Amino acid sequence: MTPATAIRRFRIVLGLFIVGLIVSGVTAFPLLTEMKLLVNWLGVGDAVSPAGHDGLTFWILTVKCGLEDMYGQYPWIAYGTDWLAFGHIVIAMFFIGPMIKPEEARSAIWTGIAACFLVIPLALICGPVRGIPFYWRLIDCSFGVFGAVPLFYCLSLLKRIDPALEGQRDD
Repeated sequence: MTPATAIRRFRIVLGLFIVGLIVSGVTAFPLLTEMKLLVNWLGVGDAVSPAGHDGLTFWILTVKCGLEDMYGQYPWIAYGTDWLAFGHIVIAMFFIGPMIKPEEARSAIWTGIAACFLVIPLALICGPVRGIPFYWRLIDCSFGVFGAVPLFYCLSLLKRIDPALEGQRDD
């Protein structure tokens, strides 16, 4: 693979990673709307509580009802998820520099990989404290695992982009 091809692939993969960060962040804004769509899609849009349901349906209804109560009584709490969305967008912006100058991307890529792996202990430690079902914590963990894959690929492409990196180790 030529350095030009490696740069093109690097930018495409990193661009998709950036888009993924932004999309996952932006979805934190309309949480209640998303939950209402999801319960309708699951065929339980008429349910007023999670009682009488189990598994994923119970959890989705619990989240929807909790958001309805929170937005009705304490709408300012949603400001926290607005900041979550903003945080995703800001993190995505830190990968713009590496897209422009891939040969200077190593520290940003490694930081991104570390962040991806830190999702796992966060979900497994904080999830039970917040009453998040185990299967949902595994879904959260998967975002870290799947996020690290394109970043590791970008690291491998960096060796083809800048031959001076060829002798360097990635550990």
